Amino acid sequence: MDTANKAIEIKHNGNNCCQAVLLAYANQLALPEDTLKRIGAPFGLGMGNMQGQCGALCAAQMVISLSSNSPTNAKAIQNAFIDKAGSSICKELKGVGTNQPPLCSCDNCIRIAVEIVENAIK
Repeated sequence: MDTANKAIEIKHNGNNCCQAVLLAYANQLALPEDTLKRIGAPFGLGMGNMQGQCGALCAAQMVISLSSNSPTNAKAIQNAFIDKAGSSICKELKGVGTNQPPLCSCDNCIRIAVEIVENAIK
């Protein structure tokens, strides 16, 4: 199973988007899974209120930072995500309260986040 599908399966088993991406990389990160779940918990639903950044994007930033020996370019990572998803704000991605159709499903946000991670840590 590829990492994106693994992360999506993790999400569908009761985790938020941030936790799903973090846990999909658990074997590459030097932290126990329960710690990764706790770290990712507050980032679900756009930091709990859909007003904040997508949790999958937050996790991508964390995984890249933890996997790299060089400084992480957070702005470039966010811009790459926005280019593919249409926004980085949870409610805009979901079309909640925007009078606009959804831009990107949670599953697709996870796919995009994993793609960005994969490209960054090669």
